[in-house]
Amino acid sequence: MHTVEKIGGTSMSRFDELLDNIFIGTRKGDALYQRVFVVSAYSGMTNLLLEHKKTGEPGVYQRFAEAHNEEAWRAALETVRQRMLEKNAELFTGTAELATADQFVNERINDSRDCMDSLQRLCAYGHFQLSENLMKVREMLASLGEAHSAFNSVLALQQRGINARLVDLSGWQQDAPLPFEEMIRQSFEGIDLSHELVIATGYAHCAEGLMNTFDRGYSEITFAQIAATTHAHEAIIHKEFHLSSADPNLVGVDKVVTIGRTNYDVADQLSNLGMEAIHPRAARTLRRAGIQLRIKNAFEPEHGGTLISQDYCSAKPCVEIIAGRKDVIGIAVFDQEMLGDLGYDIEISKLLKQLKLYVVNKDSDANSITYYVTGSRKLINRAAKLIEEHYPAAEVTLHNVAVVSAIGSNLKVKGILARTVTALAEANISVQAIHQSLRQVEMQCVVNEEDYAAAVAALHRALIEPENHGDVIAAA
Repeated sequence: MHTVEKIGGTSMSRFDELLDNIFIGTRKGDALYQRVFVVSAYSGMTNLLLEHKKTGEPGVYQRFAEAHNEEAWRAALETVRQRMLEKNAELFTGTAELATADQFVNERINDSRDCMDSLQRLCAYGHFQLSENLMKVREMLASLGEAHSAFNSVLALQQRGINARLVDLSGWQQDAPLPFEEMIRQSFEGIDLSHELVIATGYAHCAEGLMNTFDRGYSEITFAQIAATTHAHEAIIHKEFHLSSADPNLVGVDKVVTIGRTNYDVADQLSNLGMEAIHPRAARTLRRAGIQLRIKNAFEPEHGGTLISQDYCSAKPCVEIIAGRKDVIGIAVFDQEMLGDLGYDIEISKLLKQLKLYVVNKDSDANSITYYVTGSRKLINRAAKLIEEHYPAAEVTLHNVAVVSAIGSNLKVKGILARTVTALAEANISVQAIHQSLRQVEMQCVVNEEDYAAAVAALHRALIEPENHGDVIAAA
């Protein structure tokens, strides 16, 4: 009856605290085992290896892909090496493990550099194109970060007398990639979880190519598949915060409450708003395997956190979470020839998908449809232009808006719509649109972008703070 637990990069960078809170803590003997940890790269390392997730500043991969200056990617790779060695020195100051950790880093970095050198020379010939191999380079570079943190974790645990074992899923020097599920299954064959504490890399090299589909969201996919393949009792994600009733930065730390229980349906609604408790594909894997997911604060180990299951429904109708996003553009399409023609919605939806714009929601009436989308403004402007070209009689307008949602596993709260609109009106916030489905899981309000923070605070104050949520709130 083991657990599979994922630790993110920000938490991994506070490794000494993790030893005290998660890996060891007060555990002794057999209590140390029956756990598999899936670890991410240390905070900032993947940004250096690929590109900065928020600013887009190029890392090793981006500089290699541009291929204008060979020395640029080499210098960037040496920066990664230096940063990794500095992390080793921080973890293993004055110990024999430091030399082992440094050797591991140097071998991986040197092999990667030699591989990229060889690829560049090969692509100098006209028969070979660098663009055809870039995704493989991206995956190889990404794997360095997870392999580094996993290897160090095993060393640190062994240093403390724990029988820790590395499961390196990065496929380093593997002859040929295996299918994803088979890769996981073979890697865990013969492991005795009752006497071995497993540390696995968040990146898994496989025939499907995880980065092709999930890019930098691959670690949760790996985590979920390990849990499903090994028939885990429970899957746990350790974050730097609790899953709370709202963003404490908007509402106030003293006003938010930790969600004790909810279901995968609520987790999906959060993902739709860009506030992932877990990647929706990973949630699907766990849900199909019948595995419950627990979200915990890595630095409050005694707190039960949030338990997410398939069948849970709050005994008392209530709002559990106020969430939302403000990077939303409303693409409003008005055409009086639209009435009765389903082709409008189908064709426009196809166009938005081709441009890789994410549709958060949409609404329609007799002769208009509005799509609430996220993506680059350049692509959104292009979408508007293409819609006008395809439907010359249509009037297309763009609106900067925010979406604020009240979400709960049982949202059949009497008068919730009236309370919501009243709360926003009292906060002097105009409602641009409102959506509530028959399933009674989420109610979305569309407001002006500048009203986002005030709207979240107003709805939390009206729908959550006055309520006694009973079984929804975990005991601290």
